[in-house]
Amino acid sequence: MLSDEVWRDLRSQGVTRMFPARSVMLRQGSPGTHLLALTSGLAKVVCRESNGAKTWLAFRGPGDLLGEVSVFHGTARTADVVALTPCAAVVLDAKRFVRFVEERGLVIHLMRQALARMRESDLHRGELQTLPLLVRLARTLLRLAALTGQTAGGDAVRLTGLSQEEVAQAIGVTRNAVIGGLGQLRAVGLVETARRVIVIRDVEALRRWAAAD
Repeated sequence: MLSDEVWRDLRSQGVTRMFPARSVMLRQGSPGTHLLALTSGLAKVVCRESNGAKTWLAFRGPGDLLGEVSVFHGTARTADVVALTPCAAVVLDAKRFVRFVEERGLVIHLMRQALARMRESDLHRGELQTLPLLVRLARTLLRLAALTGQTAGGDAVRLTGLSQEEVAQAIGVTRNAVIGGLGQLRAVGLVETARRVIVIRDVEALRRWAAAD
């Protein structure tokens, strides 16, 4: 994450655009002419395979940059970014962004951020191979809660815009498995569910489930 001061200055370099829920914010295969600085909302990053299947890659929240890899590499985008909830993002011209990064000496910082994302991806792949369903589900819900910035207090955390199919893609199981897992968490009072809504009733208890393996 960039510092508050740098983030504020970066946002001043572009124009804010609103994205409705379920809209494509960045499209796979398009040129890296710009990137987005996400200021509100929740998005997912997915790769469209040649057979039509979609591979989940990541969730993103406020404070994240979207599409910066294609800007730096000068290549086409390798994934779609889709708004899960209504999102606001600052549209930044590629050349202007690169100039800002160079002038502020942010290259090393962004490299570290990219490495952190790679480690996060490696950790996720390891979890898919080794951890039980409920542990993976608990960790995914907590990561989503952290992205929305709702985990600081003791109040319930409301996650919206996310289908059970998307949760299933994120943890590498079927939709029916997610339905069963959420049912178990609901039975012990940890979550409540509705259509595209998951409410975490007890964050600390869910953390204990996430720590079990």
